[in-house]
Amino acid sequence: MSHVSQAPVTTPDTEPALPAPRSFDEVKGWFSAYDQVLFDWFLARRNDSADAKGDLLELGAFMGKSAIFLARYLREGEEFTVVDLFDSPAPDDSNLEEVRDSYPTLTRRGFEANYLAFHEELPTVIQAPTSVVADRVRPGSCRFVHVDASHLHEHVVMDIASSKTVAAPGAVVVFDDYRSAHCPGVAAAVWEAVAVGGLKVIAVSAAKLYATWDDPEPHQAALRAWLDGRTDLWHGVDTVCGRPLVRIGDHGVAAPPAPQPLRATPAPVTPPPAPKPAPRPGAGGRRLAKDLLPPVVTRAIVTARRRRRA
Repeated sequence: MSHVSQAPVTTPDTEPALPAPRSFDEVKGWFSAYDQVLFDWFLARRNDSADAKGDLLELGAFMGKSAIFLARYLREGEEFTVVDLFDSPAPDDSNLEEVRDSYPTLTRRGFEANYLAFHEELPTVIQAPTSVVADRVRPGSCRFVHVDASHLHEHVVMDIASSKTVAAPGAVVVFDDYRSAHCPGVAAAVWEAVAVGGLKVIAVSAAKLYATWDDPEPHQAALRAWLDGRTDLWHGVDTVCGRPLVRIGDHGVAAPPAPQPLRATPAPVTPPPAPKPAPRPGAGGRRLAKDLLPPVVTRAIVTARRRRRA
């Protein structure tokens, strides 16, 4: 079940409708095959558990790639909420500069066009800074939270605190860019929460950190048992801040079946090639003569024609 918290953005008559993506691969975004596999494992496992009830939440949507993926795991009676500034004014100068530099093409219209190509209804869309989450999302209501919003340290600190407020018991919280060189503020905030804030790491991939605010051991035990049976993912165990975490890497894993568009979009029609111009009168005969006659005879004919023209 989904509820739109604000009216979906409509396209004025003067603006052309945005083209719908013809496949999941056409949706812009950064979502590796093996993080898709891990999302699928965590979400499907939670879906299979009668005790794992709760909603889905994503902070930072970009053009909707991970939101489209997440929505497939929404169960009857649950709510999927997406929070993003989209093209609204940023709350401070640092955030404004970040949006201009990193997300110049991000618009709510673009997100909605992409999402509705794959799902009949929009999620609950909150077009605002992620600092509103604690006031707009019910405490303890979410079983899965994906945090991929601002990369600024002070904003990530707020997003981490919000994830703790809205997390249901045993919820999985995923942080993007926890180790990216261009996002040191994310790394500082996330590892600070691990070191002194009570965040407990379940596993890490190259791009995302999977954590919980509760006991990580049940997640880790099931995850390691699942990984032991796979050859397309490698894994190891490290100890950080006195607790084990599972490191996971790609050994050629294929992404799970991609979400499919609701309606087949015809491929662009390639116009037929333009017809070749008709040969000038006599031109074909001259070319044929050049092709068939010996060079000496051809030169004699050409010389004679030039003399007649002179």
